[in-house]
Amino acid sequence: MEFFRRLLRHTFTALVAVVLLFEEWGWVPLAALLARLARLPLFAWLERRIAALPPWAAMATFALPALALLPVKLMALFLIGKGHALMGVGVLVGAKLLGTALLARLFTLTQPALMKLAWFARWYPRWKAWKDGVIAQVRASRMWITVSQWKRDVRERWAAFRKRNGLAAGKD
Repeated sequence: MEFFRRLLRHTFTALVAVVLLFEEWGWVPLAALLARLARLPLFAWLERRIAALPPWAAMATFALPALALLPVKLMALFLIGKGHALMGVGVLVGAKLLGTALLARLFTLTQPALMKLAWFARWYPRWKAWKDGVIAQVRASRMWITVSQWKRDVRERWAAFRKRNGLAAGKD
């Protein structure tokens, strides 16, 4: 029984790690992309309003996009089940990108208000520590290190190829 419990825990952790790595990869750049919209007056006004929300309204604002994207993700699974795998995966990836961008930006705007909720202030640091631990474990794995080294080698070879063939940046 202990074997199955450990297997289930490791399987769950591996699946969560994949999601966390995607979120980690996309969180900052996607939030920055949406932050550029704040240069437009309507979005700047909207962001100021969101940042000024009281704690429970901030929680609702933060949770709403995640709930709103659930039917889209279910539709993607339905499409995959009906044999439209490429379309389903495309919808799923699109929903994940849009959801991550929205949640990242909304979290940036609502975090000060959310931290005023006692339960959130108590649980968020624990969640963050656990998430950071899982990501650190993945990044310390042999596979991650090997792929990172391979990626570095490919980039160096590509840069050398471009330089050797006069394709360096700024020569377009």
